[in-house]
Amino acid sequence: MNRPSLSILLLLPSIFCISGRVEPARLARHSRAQACIESSCTKTLYPSLCIQYLSVFANSTIETPQQLAQAALSVSLYKALQTRTFVLKVAKELKAMKSKDYQAVKDCLDQIGDSVDRLSQSVRELYRLEHPDAAGGDGVFWLISNVETWVSSAMTDARTCVDELPGKKVNKLKAVIMAKVLNVAQTASNALALFHRYAAKYKP
Repeated sequence: MNRPSLSILLLLPSIFCISGRVEPARLARHSRAQACIESSCTKTLYPSLCIQYLSVFANSTIETPQQLAQAALSVSLYKALQTRTFVLKVAKELKAMKSKDYQAVKDCLDQIGDSVDRLSQSVRELYRLEHPDAAGGDGVFWLISNVETWVSSAMTDARTCVDELPGKKVNKLKAVIMAKVLNVAQTASNALALFHRYAAKYKP
């Protein structure tokens, strides 16, 4: 069985944001999904952020803990990819200018790259958890542990960047990078909380 294309997962937010007139049936489904999202997000550390980002999925059939966890992981990965692109651009500009901030930003870029890798692995592992044919014989608890470890690692990488980037002085550019990286850590935290809620069904 083929794994889902990562590009499709990342396109989901934009697809759901494109809305025209909503038919009654779709409106009712939207209301149920929105209620599910808001109720689940109250269990996260950053509920407002959780609701803000996951509400773009409310036009879909998201009504289960698994669907919420998948959406949350996809959002976190999307934010990490956006941040990596931004930091990469900044690093190139600082290198060309021979700025003293280049090395700190380059180190942050490496950490965000690690976050992208970990979150990508988590999205794929959650898919394998729901599709035994794709699991390759790996047990449920092994797959759950992998997701938990990788998302936690992604959060650690992002927070390490936030902690180390300031150096002697926080200028406007560093502040922007730190805000974007912190956003990655927060969305990953929310995704982990929603994944824990989903994974609870497998525990005795």
